[in-house]
Amino acid sequence: MFPASIIKLDGGLTFIHQEITTTPVVVADIWVRAGTIEEPKSWFGMAHFLEHMIFKGTANLAPGVFDQNVENRGGVSNAATSYDYAHYSLTAAASYLEETLAQLADMLLNAAIPDDEFVRERDVVLEEIRSCYDDPDWLGYQHLITSIYPQHPYGRSILGSESDILQHSPEAMRCFHRSYYQPENMTVVIVGGISQESALNLVEKHFKFPQLSLNTSVPVFNAQNNTQNEQYVCPLREPTVEPLIAGVRRQEIALPRLETARLIMAWTTPGIEQLTTAYGLDLLSVLLAEGRTSRLVRSLREELQLVQGICCNFSLQKESSLFTITAWLEPENLARVESLICLYLQELIEYGVTEQELGRCQRLLCNDYAFSTETPNQIAGLYGYYNTVAKAELAVVYPQKILSFDVQKLQKLAQDYLSPHQYAVTVLKPG
Repeated sequence: MFPASIIKLDGGLTFIHQEITTTPVVVADIWVRAGTIEEPKSWFGMAHFLEHMIFKGTANLAPGVFDQNVENRGGVSNAATSYDYAHYSLTAAASYLEETLAQLADMLLNAAIPDDEFVRERDVVLEEIRSCYDDPDWLGYQHLITSIYPQHPYGRSILGSESDILQHSPEAMRCFHRSYYQPENMTVVIVGGISQESALNLVEKHFKFPQLSLNTSVPVFNAQNNTQNEQYVCPLREPTVEPLIAGVRRQEIALPRLETARLIMAWTTPGIEQLTTAYGLDLLSVLLAEGRTSRLVRSLREELQLVQGICCNFSLQKESSLFTITAWLEPENLARVESLICLYLQELIEYGVTEQELGRCQRLLCNDYAFSTETPNQIAGLYGYYNTVAKAELAVVYPQKILSFDVQKLQKLAQDYLSPHQYAVTVLKPG
């Protein structure tokens, strides 16, 4: 049974609430279907840049006032943008929730995006982009996804490029904001020491906004002179379908001052529409490279000492998910390690897993799930994420689904999705 209440408000806003009477803390987590995948071609990087500009205030709230009020009351606020969503969280004592939530709602619904603040914050975003180029792991991953998704939004940086950001205008950002920060795209989750009635009253009071169609022109508010400019049409994202990876898609990148080489191998897998597959791929990622007794860590790091480190990650995404294996190693070991990884995958496909291995993976993932649902912040984030990419009720079935797998099902998933003959690989070498 789902432990929270889900209420669809007039206008389309989704409200999710769970009271935890043992804590005086309340978390409000607002999730918006306004991630990178919604950006039209001319507006790459807009979703993340907008996340910054949300905090630059409204006609009634000066820049910095919200952050100052939250901090002065002992609270915490945060925000993040991903491919499939943007979300904004607020943690506060119950007695301070109304004041701070009212301000957060005002910023989300009525962001002014002033011209002068836009120019100043653009420099902050540009510096964030430049700093990423000093991180070889970030660079390697960006090269990898670009080769896998040459046309899809998943193949570009969430931050956008410098040239992308320099092309944006405040008017275009206001249009993007008014088009996507609408009730049908938004989920408000409130978890902690507050009753459902009180929480719902706050949401109904402060989240009031008109609906706008993505296909209509949007009046653009000019924050400097309090007038509306001419109508500005928000372009739609063009749908894209990526072909499957055929054979081995390889690229090698030379980086100056790089000391340790990187080997990144990746397989595309189904998106959120095949969630059961995702649970099984989580199990396979643990089987291969979680802990010293996992197959790849035990063999390549502990026994053969061919890698300094190796990890496996499954990234669940709405439209296409990604299964990756990453190794840090000396350049002379690259070819051998890649060959061995393919050999171990072939063994997995042919001979499957043991009951003992499956039990270990299931215990680890169920324990991780339990540890990740201990605080109001974790619970609110879980509900908000699932309701944004699928539906909230799926947030609580994870352990049950993980325990439903047997060795035959897991072997079949490896056969279907982890071919040692069809994958993308990016190699970073010292230049």
